[in-house]
Amino acid sequence: MRSKRTRVSKLMAYILRHAPEEFGLRPDMEGFVPLGELVKALKTAYPDVTEEFVRGIVENDPKGRYEIRGGKIRARYGHSYPVSLNHEEDTESRFLYHGTPRRNLPLILKEGLKPMGRQFVHLSASRTEAIETGRRHGRDVVLLVIDADCLRRKGLKIYRAGKNVRIVERVPPECITLEA
Repeated sequence: MRSKRTRVSKLMAYILRHAPEEFGLRPDMEGFVPLGELVKALKTAYPDVTEEFVRGIVENDPKGRYEIRGGKIRARYGHSYPVSLNHEEDTESRFLYHGTPRRNLPLILKEGLKPMGRQFVHLSASRTEAIETGRRHGRDVVLLVIDADCLRRKGLKIYRAGKNVRIVERVPPECITLEA
């Protein structure tokens, strides 16, 4: 069984990334909502959740999914509604990674990686994290290696969205190779 921290974090991600209105929240242009209002929304499912508990989730999240600023909280990436994230551009990475089920490979090699209902494609600076992410969608996972300089040459900006998470508008197929 998942820990309470994990269950609350998953609900936070759902609320902040996909359905704030469903919980009576109205994010600003950057996706922030008042922290107290998020805690109140979380209490509908977890009555004993406190602001300190939510702050602990944010501070200890291994991927850096959330950000608290000025009494407000947001997801740093993964939104399915438009937000202005204003993240720092990553100009240093040479290679990034994306794990995906093997069944997706033919279409990806033909069309590239697309946001698929989100604002951005999620990439990882970590091979291990990319494989773990891909395994959420199936056991037979392939690791795609993304040439970051290829993306930049095509005018695509890469942004730092979490500790190892990078986001980009799209990844053309010519910037993708398979991990050997």
